[in-house]
Amino acid sequence: MIKKLFIDAEVADHPETRRFCRRIDLPAELVNDPLTLYRWINAADDPVQRGKQILYLTRNKGGFLKPCPGTREYMCCDYRILHVASFCTMDCSYCILQSYFHPPLLQFFVNHEDLDDELTAFFRTGTMGRLGTGEFTDSLIWEKWTDLTEYLVARFSRQEKSVLELKTKTVAIDRLKGLDHRRKTILSWSLNTPVVMKSEERRTASLDARLSAAARCQKWAYPLAFHFDPMVIYPGCEADYRRVVQQLFQRIDPYNIVWISIGTFRFMPALKSVISRRFPESTIAYGEFITGLDNKMRYFKPLRIDLYRKMVGWIRQAAPDVTVYYCMEDEEVWQKTMDMVPELEGGIARMLDDSAVRVCGLKPK
Repeated sequence: MIKKLFIDAEVADHPETRRFCRRIDLPAELVNDPLTLYRWINAADDPVQRGKQILYLTRNKGGFLKPCPGTREYMCCDYRILHVASFCTMDCSYCILQSYFHPPLLQFFVNHEDLDDELTAFFRTGTMGRLGTGEFTDSLIWEKWTDLTEYLVARFSRQEKSVLELKTKTVAIDRLKGLDHRRKTILSWSLNTPVVMKSEERRTASLDARLSAAARCQKWAYPLAFHFDPMVIYPGCEADYRRVVQQLFQRIDPYNIVWISIGTFRFMPALKSVISRRFPESTIAYGEFITGLDNKMRYFKPLRIDLYRKMVGWIRQAAPDVTVYYCMEDEEVWQKTMDMVPELEGGIARMLDDSAVRVCGLKPK
């Protein structure tokens, strides 16, 4: 996918830049003023597509550790983002990153010395943490060109209070074999039905390939997680999601799963025009939506509750002890589908921390 490489002049001589360039084997162009690059991307007929074909090596000037951008209106799990890169080479119709970044530009941050300093400071606090690199990019699309994952796995293995989650739709796991992770790194996959994968997830691995990769990581003693998000409501979706749950537990030991998250498709209104322009055959944005408390378009709540209740039932039938949680839902949804509501302040976080203690061997608070 990547056709052109740009390098921020400020990091042209950085060791990570040189290492990256040797592996990607593309001619590079130095950039003194990134605004010129941004304008060129935005001038394209499809800025998102151009942004996926351009890689910009630069410095993260805003900090690597960030809180998850949840909203006060819905319950959040207090996840921490490791912002190591931005954007993605895959192309999912529903991806919020298409309208989140301006311009939409594939960036990799090379100043890993600053990342190391931030992790050191965080680990010294003794705070329990769930950190992940898969919020603003896919965690494993960078494996061909960088040793970042190997560094992160080793860094987290030397402490006892936090876990690293690597979230992906790829099968780029070969370099994970043999690493001394000490179960402090969780490999996680976004899962969906084959119908959704085929129609809405360009250039991603198939369901069978993702589950096969997860099974390999399980053999290498990595704990696992899975994310059914975004679930899409369409005729026949219930039977399809039930089959995916069955396939998951045919391949994966439930006692090795740290958590499973569930969430239905939701989007800011501005994303609808992006989807219709870039994916004209997609109908994903034309369901029964209403405006949520966070101003995102969400499926009508009774539809969400009905699908969630069934999904939780299927998971519980196969794996009664696995931790299941919702990404950005309210108290009513929790109560009507799980017969419980986590405490409003930090309740979901405690659920997930306890699961990481149990499955990953973290030291409790």
